[in-house]
Amino acid sequence: MSAGAILGWLVLSTLAPGAAHLRAGWRKTGLVLISCYAALLLALLGIWLVNGRDALAGSLTQDSVLVPIIVMAAVLGLAWFALIVHSFVVLRPGRLPQTGQILTGVLTGLLAVAVVVPFGVVGQYTLTARDALDRIFQPTAQEPGDPPAPDPKPEDPWAGRKRVNILLLGGDADDNRTGVRTDSMNLASVDVQTGNTVLFSLPRNLEDVRFRPGTPMAERFPDGFRLPTDPGGGRSDLLNSVWEYADAHPEIFGGKQHQGAKVLMDTIGYTLGVKVDWYALVNMWGFARLIDAIGGVTITVEQDVVFGRYNEGLVKAGTRKLKGADAMWYARSRTYSDDFTRMRRQRCVLGALLEQADPATVLTRFNQIALATKELIRTDIPRPMLRHLVPLALKVKNGEVTSVQFVPPIINTGYPDWGKIRDIADKALRDSARTNPVAASATPSKSPKKNKQATDEPRGDDPVKNLTEGCGTT
Repeated sequence: MSAGAILGWLVLSTLAPGAAHLRAGWRKTGLVLISCYAALLLALLGIWLVNGRDALAGSLTQDSVLVPIIVMAAVLGLAWFALIVHSFVVLRPGRLPQTGQILTGVLTGLLAVAVVVPFGVVGQYTLTARDALDRIFQPTAQEPGDPPAPDPKPEDPWAGRKRVNILLLGGDADDNRTGVRTDSMNLASVDVQTGNTVLFSLPRNLEDVRFRPGTPMAERFPDGFRLPTDPGGGRSDLLNSVWEYADAHPEIFGGKQHQGAKVLMDTIGYTLGVKVDWYALVNMWGFARLIDAIGGVTITVEQDVVFGRYNEGLVKAGTRKLKGADAMWYARSRTYSDDFTRMRRQRCVLGALLEQADPATVLTRFNQIALATKELIRTDIPRPMLRHLVPLALKVKNGEVTSVQFVPPIINTGYPDWGKIRDIADKALRDSARTNPVAASATPSKSPKKNKQATDEPRGDDPVKNLTEGCGTT
């Protein structure tokens, strides 16, 4: 057998283990290897067909699946390495001239190492994912000392709920700042059947915030959240200050510490007339690292956006891919602008991220994304719920995503009409439940829906719009 033939059979053996053994006359060994390989492929195909893509994606968040994957990757990698080496031996390269022996030996070594690499990548990716999940998510959402929450039932993980409500917060915590001010507050309400989502955006400067009757904050502020004006003339009693105030005053809660998240969740839920299930707090500048991790986001900047303490920064108008820092300044800057325009720009960044973070991008940049994610997110979502939330997130990708912004002239932030806010929220949720989702496809669509009408400012008669409506207009 020539050197080329030996190398050809070795390459074939990497794809069909046992082929080289059959060629060399090791019939029983070859048949056993091919049979085991076929059984493995059939088992994987069966798991895929029985569980489906979404369920498999959800299961990849559980240690009961991640740990076996790590072990299997190591075992299979070593097994394939040994297979290539043994295949080389049974093909009897010793009958080749010395030059051929050296050449085939070197190439066989390289091939054996190359075969191990994919298994090493799988193991490394899995370890990275497990580490990120351990850092971000807690075993349960209970407070210390409370009994652990029961695991969700597979047949009904949502416990009869038709919608799941997750509060998405952007915080401005920094080394030179005390506490957390939630300058970006969006409640994502997701239909668990269709994935249709309503994103409620609440202004940071909402005044006279009301708390649910009977709660400690309602007893402290029966007529609404109101504090004396700050020495500099600013206010510390706006909606974005609720978390910070609750954390700073544990005496209101009988000495319990760190009640800010719970209070803000309950307050926003009461404001909208829904129950908030969990929250996710994102450090705004950590979010910039996430955008860098996926390679940036393509956004049409309608007009120049100035930023910086001395107005030294500029995000120029035009359509291009923005790096994380520029994308965040585009979303956050209020220079020559206002909170409501900034809310629209934040919605545009969220829409661009949702559309452009496709599975291929996530896979190729997995390590960078995992590293950025574990540094920027704080949440009370319990780890066991991830196996159900991941498939739900995939439904959202193909569902109808609409946005409701409570901004003037719809709502006067200084004197909010709380009944009107609840009515608008209720109508948006009912309309979302009646909307059929976009048909799922192998390739995610770039936009869940075409814009109904592109406008820079909110329409007074219709607060509901698609997520990217009004983005990219000049």
